[in-house]
Amino acid sequence: MTAIADRTSHPPLRLDIRSVPWSRPFAWLRLGAADLRMSLGASTAHGLGMVLLGWVLLIMLGTHPYFVAAAVTGFLLVAPVMTTGLCDLSRRLERGERPTFEESIAPLHREGTTLLRFGALLAMIAVGWFLVSEELLRPVFSVSSPGVVETIYGGFIEQMTRAEFLSYVAVGGVLALAVFAVSVVAVPVIIDRGASASQAIGASLEVVRRNPLTMVIWATLIVALTAIGFATMLVGMIVIIPLLGHATWRAYRDLVGT
Repeated sequence: MTAIADRTSHPPLRLDIRSVPWSRPFAWLRLGAADLRMSLGASTAHGLGMVLLGWVLLIMLGTHPYFVAAAVTGFLLVAPVMTTGLCDLSRRLERGERPTFEESIAPLHREGTTLLRFGALLAMIAVGWFLVSEELLRPVFSVSSPGVVETIYGGFIEQMTRAEFLSYVAVGGVLALAVFAVSVVAVPVIIDRGASASQAIGASLEVVRRNPLTMVIWATLIVALTAIGFATMLVGMIVIIPLLGHATWRAYRDLVGT
């Protein structure tokens, strides 16, 4: 039993963090797919909403590699919090209910303050990393920030150099790893256990610590499915996001005992 403390008014959170076999992520996807089929309308509504958000970010920020990276990062940062409704759908299905879309967004109101704090912590990770990485990468790769003219008139393909590609892969990889580590079970712990943001992050980090190989495989599957979604201009995300959201709940059920 792991006790995760919090510096605010939340009492210590006692969780049974489990070690699971390396093959369990495939079962999470299978169970997530079953939840998706059972709540197809509500689940795809969540997926469509995320896709529309992604398109807005790419349209607004897609004129230069720096801003494409920011758009993709922003999308991935919002994703863990936006899976709240999908996790709640799985939670309700587990209880034998047939939840609607409106019911699935109830945790956004009930746990809104905690989810906002969790999202703010993820945003701080992104902002801090971008500020540090720009200083680190500029002397190594000689990659400069875009000017106003090229931001407005420049194209992404024409401006992408080998150095920029390598730098963004490196930055994105480290950032994705950090976000994954702090969010792998954070949202389910918040909506199911009433945890604070820091307690939810602590639970996620403990899960990763106890299941390193399983988490590597789970992260690889998430990256592969997300890549497919981006390769289809986000259209595939209408299904992939709900699948991963439901699978996240199933992962939580396996990794954190009642």
